[in-house]
Amino acid sequence: MQSLRDLGVNISEEQAEKILKRIRRGHIWAPILYMDKNGTMTIDWNEWRDYHLLHPADNIPEIILYWKHSTIFDVGESMIVPDEFTAEEKKTGMWWRHLVAGGGAGAVSRTCTAPLDRLKVLMQVHASKSNSMRIAGGFSQMIREGGVRSLWRGNGINVIKIAPESAIKFMAYEQIKRLIGLNQETLGITERLVAGSLAGAIAQSSIYPMEVLKTRLALRKTGQYSGILNCAKHILQKEGVAAFYKGYVPNMLGIIPYAGIDLAVYETLKNSWLQRYATDSADPGVFVLLACGTTSSTCGQLASYPLALVRTRMQAQATLVGGPQMTMSGLFRHIVRTEGAMGLYRGLAPNFMKVIPSVSISYVVYEYLKIALGVQSK
Repeated sequence: MQSLRDLGVNISEEQAEKILKRIRRGHIWAPILYMDKNGTMTIDWNEWRDYHLLHPADNIPEIILYWKHSTIFDVGESMIVPDEFTAEEKKTGMWWRHLVAGGGAGAVSRTCTAPLDRLKVLMQVHASKSNSMRIAGGFSQMIREGGVRSLWRGNGINVIKIAPESAIKFMAYEQIKRLIGLNQETLGITERLVAGSLAGAIAQSSIYPMEVLKTRLALRKTGQYSGILNCAKHILQKEGVAAFYKGYVPNMLGIIPYAGIDLAVYETLKNSWLQRYATDSADPGVFVLLACGTTSSTCGQLASYPLALVRTRMQAQATLVGGPQMTMSGLFRHIVRTEGAMGLYRGLAPNFMKVIPSVSISYVVYEYLKIALGVQSK
């Protein structure tokens, strides 16, 4: 039963007993003899492949489910479409184990790549034509100003917000599916985009003050705040409640191009690969899915990055002494006028540098946490 679970097939104890009885009676050799086309009494790869390709799979949803849950990665972005879970997973409680495993993997990967994330924020806010901050120079500046520990400023709140964001996004996603009459287990691309984007918007609206705190803590000078609560208190006293929602509009607008392009590119690449190269296999494999996911995420980030940069600048405006307090459209015009179109992509290099280590760490930690939590690889 465990071996079949590892292959993505669930059977009951009664079914397992029937299989064992068939083996004892010798009946199990019938399909093996059918596979063995050349009469050698051994099954090579081509015979195994042809047998399963030419015979309908017994449980297609379980095969899809295995690949779906094996390719959930966290790259420190907040606009990922929620995962889908089957009725069986919801009934048995496997869904929350998947979310806990994903949240733990996200916390570890974000902590490991936090220096690159902080460098991205500094470059988004402070880099300009006159102050061309480089990667090596940015790291040196952070260490000089606050020591090695300063590389992780803002990471605490970045990790804390994973749990409420994931929970709200998942619950909102389920409710939205019911409201729009899409209670089936598998959604089409358009339906998934609509439900996922709305769920992402609800989750982001709920935890957005934490996004502002993350930016402010990442930009703080040594000794400026004693911690997260002190930073929140300082912002509330000096700027009021509205400060916790600065940059909210560009953040919400960024969800749609990110989710839409990410999903569209992923499905297009996966289907193109299957049509062109899937001659020796019925499924693309985890590395092809990983490549498709990384490429689609990259395209989504490129499309939404200017909005993310403007959001960060708006969140940080009050920290720039004597700086103008601009609207979203005003900031766009100001950046293009003073820095050119490339100014909208400041900090893109460290943002992409963290993708490969973040995905790799997420994958390893996710797999280990699934085992620790007793999650079946379906």
